[in-house]
Amino acid sequence: MVAPGSVTSRLGAVFPFLLVLVDLQYEGAECGVNADVEKHLELGKKLLAAGQLADALSQFHAAVDGDPDNYIAYYRRATVFLAMGKSKAALPDLTKVIELKMDFTAARLQRGHLLLKQGKLDEAEDDFKKVLKSNPSENEEKEAQSQLLKSDEMQRLRSQALEAFESADYTAAITFLDKILEVCVWDAELRELRAECFIKEGEPRKAISDLKATSKLKNDNTEAFYKISTLYYQLGDHELSLSEVRECLKLDQDHKRCFAHYKQVKKLNKLIESAEELIRDGRYTDAISKYESVMKTEPSIAEYTVRSKERICHCFSKDEKPVEAIRVCSEVLQIEPDNVNALKDRAEAYLIEEMYDEAIQDYEAAQEHNENDQQIREGLEKAQRLLKQSQKRDYYKILGVKRNAKKQEIIKAYRKLALQWHPDNFQNEEEKKKAEKKFIDIAAAKEVLSDPEMRKKFDDGEDPLDAESQQGGGGNPFHRSWNSWQGFNPFSSGGPFRFKFHFN
Repeated sequence: MVAPGSVTSRLGAVFPFLLVLVDLQYEGAECGVNADVEKHLELGKKLLAAGQLADALSQFHAAVDGDPDNYIAYYRRATVFLAMGKSKAALPDLTKVIELKMDFTAARLQRGHLLLKQGKLDEAEDDFKKVLKSNPSENEEKEAQSQLLKSDEMQRLRSQALEAFESADYTAAITFLDKILEVCVWDAELRELRAECFIKEGEPRKAISDLKATSKLKNDNTEAFYKISTLYYQLGDHELSLSEVRECLKLDQDHKRCFAHYKQVKKLNKLIESAEELIRDGRYTDAISKYESVMKTEPSIAEYTVRSKERICHCFSKDEKPVEAIRVCSEVLQIEPDNVNALKDRAEAYLIEEMYDEAIQDYEAAQEHNENDQQIREGLEKAQRLLKQSQKRDYYKILGVKRNAKKQEIIKAYRKLALQWHPDNFQNEEEKKKAEKKFIDIAAAKEVLSDPEMRKKFDDGEDPLDAESQQGGGGNPFHRSWNSWQGFNPFSSGGPFRFKFHFN
């Protein structure tokens, strides 16, 4: 009896006639099996039933070596090969069984089934017809008739698929081929035909899937590796393209088309890798130059232009060149409106340009497509804080400098404005009050923006001199009136300058 859940029972669920293996009795006299061969066969059968396929295979190898004319040994080894998914290895063994014992219908039925899966319909039909003529059991007869009808249906569908392909009706051809390949799953030629239809219909990834299958179904299939590589290249996946074309050259190092394609992909791959390394090192200008070279190297494939511009946009944003970043990111987003990377980089550029509404809009658009991205969430919160802050007191605007201004620029702007708005410059009481307020703002701006820690807080949307924005409440140690600034020398900022002014 077959144990439920055993390897043999699982095979039997797919190939019912394989169950004959378990009940196949040792026919020592007929097969001329010696004691050692019998021992290997019995042990192999037990190991197979226990699911120990590699060990069972070793026993059946030994049985075949011990008695090359033993059909049972070949049949059982074929069964193990099938359980291991090695149908190519099983087929010669089944053929050998049929040569040794012509009336072994189980082996012929199994071979017909494999031939049908391979799409060898004429050969499969021949096996099924011979089973029906060989006094089969009731189950074998039923199985053979079923498979014969299935083979006839595949013949009809194949003719329709080829006719549709010749008529350039690729959608219809794919429909027919889909039905055939549900049965003839190992038919490499039909998969190649369907791959060609997918290419014609603009579905390269589906074509790649079929071509990858054919690269395993056919030995030394350099054409499949070449096509897969070119399809990946056209999709912009240069790394996978390089990997697949190398597989082609492993099989045939003199393959002209693979070698020419390999040189092109390798050149492009080297440029992109170099550019990415420069980005990691923070050398954004050099990285931009490399990506410009990528676009010149492969101008005919739009994917490389878009990806290069996406990375150039990133470089400009990180290099705090917002105008250039906004321009290039916008070019990418015209082609790919949902490009999250371009949306994030343009949002960062908008922040530098103090275009907070636009930054918020980009971050929200990016969040719709990737709601779990922490960088997007933090960027959006920062943009919202900065927008709120800009409606109050903006220290950058007070000094008239950009958000990415260096400390030296900040000090220079501060000195100029402090000199201009010092209250002692004004005699009119109203003008003096106005100047006092202006001077306090200028001094506060300098205090915040020249201190790295305070500036970071402000850049993150928190005013370190505003009591309301300080967590924990309480008084603000930074808040000062005009009186507290009197006697303050705005020009002694740690440099060599010492100025003394007398105002009349």
